[in-house]
Amino acid sequence: MATLPFDPALLPVDGLGGEGALDAARLEAGWLRARFASPVAAWQSEIVDDAQARHPRMTPASVLIPLVLRPEGLSLLLTQRTAHLTDHAGQISFPGGRAELVDVDAIDTALRETEEEIGLHRRHIEVIGTLPEYVTGTGYKVTPVVGLVAPPFEMTPDENEVAEIFEVPLAFLMNGANHQRLSFELPEWAGRRTFYAMPYERFFIWGATAGMLRNLFHFLRA
Repeated sequence: MATLPFDPALLPVDGLGGEGALDAARLEAGWLRARFASPVAAWQSEIVDDAQARHPRMTPASVLIPLVLRPEGLSLLLTQRTAHLTDHAGQISFPGGRAELVDVDAIDTALRETEEEIGLHRRHIEVIGTLPEYVTGTGYKVTPVVGLVAPPFEMTPDENEVAEIFEVPLAFLMNGANHQRLSFELPEWAGRRTFYAMPYERFFIWGATAGMLRNLFHFLRA
């Protein structure tokens, strides 16, 4: 989603996703491994806007959806981007970025970018699968790579890109009651745009990050 001339966190909430929370069993590492390893019944990914029509030449990118194996349950590791970046400044994001010629594939892109961005080495990450590509309003075609992260691990964030690293309980994010639906309208976008947000404590998770989390939610519910 492109940079907006207003604060999306101040928009009124149009509604909620409304689906029930996932069963606790579906949020365990073993169940997640099995889900990604086996064919899944047909499921509907979240509908995104016409970004591909506005950006006919999409830039390939990957992000890591890092699920940390905590004793109290899985948590999702996220970053808050620094305020001076060109794309998604100040927003909550997964670690990741655009593909480079040195990358073997989309998974390699996600792991390399995670190492560069937050200093989390790939030896701590067990990749269990990927989600469908997600097209962003800023012209990226993103492959979400899902991985289990085993503590203890060290992180050294790139201070130029990352302002903060934090974790959110996966159970909170995999509950449709916590998925707010908001919308806005701009003349140059020729229509009203709807997006999801998942506010957690002082963090406003929205846009592409929330959209990919909705896809993970749908995939695990199927």
